[in-house]
Amino acid sequence: MDGDIVTRAQPADLTRILAARASEITYDDLPDSVRALARQCVLDYIGVGLAGADDALVLILLDELSEPGADTQASVIGHPIGLPVLAAALVNGAAGHALDYDDVNLAMPGHPSVAILPGLMALAEQRRSSGREVIAAFVAGYETACRIGMAMRPGHYGRGFHATGTVGAFGAAVACARLLGLDADQTAQAIGIAGTQAAGLKSQFGTMCKPFHAGKASQNGLLAARLAARGFSSRPDFVECEQGFAATHGPDFHPEAALADPPSGFYILANLFKYHAACYMTHSAIECGRQLRERHEVMPDDIAAIALSVNRGSDRICNIPSPIDGLQAKFSLRQTLAMALSGVDTASLRTYSAATATDPALWRCASGWSSNSATTARKQPPSSRSPCATAGY
Repeated sequence: MDGDIVTRAQPADLTRILAARASEITYDDLPDSVRALARQCVLDYIGVGLAGADDALVLILLDELSEPGADTQASVIGHPIGLPVLAAALVNGAAGHALDYDDVNLAMPGHPSVAILPGLMALAEQRRSSGREVIAAFVAGYETACRIGMAMRPGHYGRGFHATGTVGAFGAAVACARLLGLDADQTAQAIGIAGTQAAGLKSQFGTMCKPFHAGKASQNGLLAARLAARGFSSRPDFVECEQGFAATHGPDFHPEAALADPPSGFYILANLFKYHAACYMTHSAIECGRQLRERHEVMPDDIAAIALSVNRGSDRICNIPSPIDGLQAKFSLRQTLAMALSGVDTASLRTYSAATATDPALWRCASGWSSNSATTARKQPPSSRSPCATAGY
């Protein structure tokens, strides 16, 4: 069955069902394990946001959005100023994703917390909401984003959409709608308003636009919920309708996957926290490199060639061959593996810089690699004086 036929076969009320489920989530009904994980997500988001607060892209956004005399409804992480809630959601979302150190869930697939929490917490600050209300709303948004992400896998992400910016906007809208106390019908409207704004392309990985996607997802979701609360209209079946989100944003749509429960009961329990400040798809290669160096005492000069086997999708996500700055280095399997083999700390925030990306020793280690579209690596003849010579995938 092709994608169009699958899309026409969906239940007509998927958006409403997801909205109804989300609007019924309460703090008291959540298991202790889910509450604990949600609090850890909040802590992780604040930590990575503080670490990224002085990144150049954040300062540019602040210069653009800060206006003397403007309402200061919400705090800006790491800065002694406030902004209107929508602007705060954008800036704080970009700050939280600036270092690409924030958490991941493969169901989306993407970064749920940084798309949901900035707008939710800005709204909560304005409304003086309780922590219990924030946690319940966050889980509602998180679960909805993962369910829609599951329905769109794998084609949405494979087509080139950055799910953090697209699917993440649904999560932000639902979380903010829950905090505002919207009912199921209003929440469905918010989903539609968020979805028609959703944007973000993987071709922007390695640039300031990738963190911008997270900020826009949070801002768009917050705006969607606020507009829905005022009676702004949208299609209540936006995800599944003809020419709706699913039909236009990928070849795959499996509504039954959105309605099925994960084995643990909650998608948030599969949340992944990062140990390296780089694209999650580079982490397995980094760990392999670290083990070769630390457990087996293999040094770069000892290596004649490398064959690296990775998922085919990594070739379109994190295979920048010759990074020139810290942002690009985070999306380069060659660079991050060369760092690990050379003993460079891939968890350190200072590691990802133009100086490191263009370091001659790391360059020699990484520059001889070649790339193809095969799923597994094919060993190539080593380049002259290039110890980490080859990797194809």
